[in-house]
Amino acid sequence: MPALASSSADFTAVLFGLSGCLVDFGARTLPVTLQRLFPEAANQGSQQLSPHAALSAALGREPHSADLSSLQQALQDCANEHAQVTPGALHVLETLQQQGVPCAWLDELPSNASTQLASALPAWLPGTDTSAARPWPAPDACWQSLSALKVNNLDGCVLISGEPRLLQAGLNAGLWTVGLAACGPLCGQAPDDWQALPAPERDHLRAQATLSLYRLGVHSVIDQLADLGPSLADLAQRRHKGEKP
Repeated sequence: MPALASSSADFTAVLFGLSGCLVDFGARTLPVTLQRLFPEAANQGSQQLSPHAALSAALGREPHSADLSSLQQALQDCANEHAQVTPGALHVLETLQQQGVPCAWLDELPSNASTQLASALPAWLPGTDTSAARPWPAPDACWQSLSALKVNNLDGCVLISGEPRLLQAGLNAGLWTVGLAACGPLCGQAPDDWQALPAPERDHLRAQATLSLYRLGVHSVIDQLADLGPSLADLAQRRHKGEKP
């Protein structure tokens, strides 16, 4: 990642999605949990819904409090299995910390599941409790996270995620955005399954995810955090030319 060290310091703060970005390649925690709870339900696309919406779809009705409690416990158990960092994540975080760039992660899973996923990350990296914020794609969670980092200016703030609704929240908040095509929910493949796919199928999934993210309005799209350096360098150059997100 040769360009990261020289370009990352050009940014005010960096927010990351948690699942499907820093950890849990393919954002598998939610869909796998639903598959276990509702093996007969059609859970296709559940990884692109909020936990509440995905549970409602699996049940075919609005969930009751007992349903939500069961989901919360099952998500925590599943998160323990998926608390593995994605390629390049630790290097990116280490570089940003060395340069003094404030960072935090955002997630919409219940806090106990998010905390379990984040256990694979450095202890210094904070998550922000945004449970009181309006759900994505409202910008509230992004603003709240930046406020918790004591960032007073949106200029130069970046959000990196593979989750379309979170990326839309970042766009709505006025942030630069970097979408992750391969490791997020749009491809939705576990690491071993992703590597086992025939190259043409992998390329097709990647291309479809990349196109979807660009259609959303994301400023840059890469496969995973290991590819972040050139993307940040490009965004830094666009900023220096006066472009705004």
